[in-house]
Amino acid sequence: MTGRRLTSLLAYVTTATAGASLLTGCGVLPGTTGGSREPVTVMTWAPDQTRATNMPGMPAMAQTFARWVNSQGGIDGHELRILTCNEHNTTTGAAACARRAVREKAVAVVGSYSQNGRAFMAPLEAAGIPYIGGYGISEDEFTSPLSYPVNGGQASLIAGHGMQLAASCRRVSLVRPDTLAGDKFPELLNSGLRKASHRSAVDIPAVEDAAEYTEPATEAREKAGDEDGCVTAVLGERTQTFFDSFRRLPQQDGDGGNGDGGDGKGNGNGGNGDGSGDASGKKEEDGVRISSVLGSVGQPVIDRTGGAHSPFEGAFVTGWYPEASDKSWAPMRKVIQEHAFADNRVDPADAGVQTTWIAYTVLKEVVESLDTDTVTATRIAYALDRGARIDTGGLTPTLRWKYEDLLGAPGFPRIVNHEVTFQVVREGRLVAQQPGFVDVGETVLSAP
Repeated sequence: MTGRRLTSLLAYVTTATAGASLLTGCGVLPGTTGGSREPVTVMTWAPDQTRATNMPGMPAMAQTFARWVNSQGGIDGHELRILTCNEHNTTTGAAACARRAVREKAVAVVGSYSQNGRAFMAPLEAAGIPYIGGYGISEDEFTSPLSYPVNGGQASLIAGHGMQLAASCRRVSLVRPDTLAGDKFPELLNSGLRKASHRSAVDIPAVEDAAEYTEPATEAREKAGDEDGCVTAVLGERTQTFFDSFRRLPQQDGDGGNGDGGDGKGNGNGGNGDGSGDASGKKEEDGVRISSVLGSVGQPVIDRTGGAHSPFEGAFVTGWYPEASDKSWAPMRKVIQEHAFADNRVDPADAGVQTTWIAYTVLKEVVESLDTDTVTATRIAYALDRGARIDTGGLTPTLRWKYEDLLGAPGFPRIVNHEVTFQVVREGRLVAQQPGFVDVGETVLSAP
């Protein structure tokens, strides 16, 4: 650098500093962080406005979290800067988001959603950028040494769902995406069903972004049968479309109608048939129960489809986290109320929003533990690898990613949180079917 350029640069810095001091009296702009600590830049990505699953609430929650921590002086004095990216549910979109994270020197990708793990993990690994708290939809999130998942992904959900269904369903039909990721669902579900010496589910692959599902819905109902049969669909955002097609199927001769939901103890009043209730207070049409997992069915979907009168009333649902009304979510709800500014994308009952909150909780605790003026991707990954313990306030077990904490399941070795919750839809609300978490680690390990 020449002497003239250096002199000009020093003059600029001096003028800027003096100007900031005049504005605030202490060199800090109102509402921002101060001190000598450098900002922390991270990225959150998710698909939006696509024909398949969309998760706009995740980047919106990231921005809400940043507004909150920055109003409190940042994370340990570091201003949190958020980059967001729409990965469009495509491999090119996911790779483009990852390359942008590298280009803009993000120190982590946090609380994001993408099915295209191979496309985004390679650029992140090459740059040494950790992937913290992904939604858990891609296999690479559970194999990459730079991925730090906060839940057990689809593997834990589906294996746990098999355990949940085994106690109530004589036969099970599984409708799942006809994709590489979906190809793993049958064995995971069956590993849970086998815990109760249950027969395997009938596997029904379906197009992930179809406009209607009459054909697979008909097959699923026929294979489940009308005597304690269950139809479970794991199609992401298209699960709602599937069950709408399922609801519209013509009734079979001799089948009963819907009950009124009963009292949760089997005392439902009949419709056109006996309408007998069960443990959830509802027996689905044609004697077939419906079910799914969090992310395919959640409170926002239930609300949009009629609440207590939705087709999901009485459905079994397996989740990663406590029910949305649990007191453990109170801090998140307060932050959303005060800093989301009526952004309706940030729904506290949405599994994506919840995952992003937990992921940023991990980031916050790790950055605070570093106690350094400059936060780098390498320092974050090193702290996590060395055994930083993350308390999420009861939303998950204590999280830690040391070697001995990893489940080591084939295809999903980096699962550290292998606990799920069993929920059921009652009177239009997702509520706990049983209290607490259920450990599905051994079930996931038993899947081929």
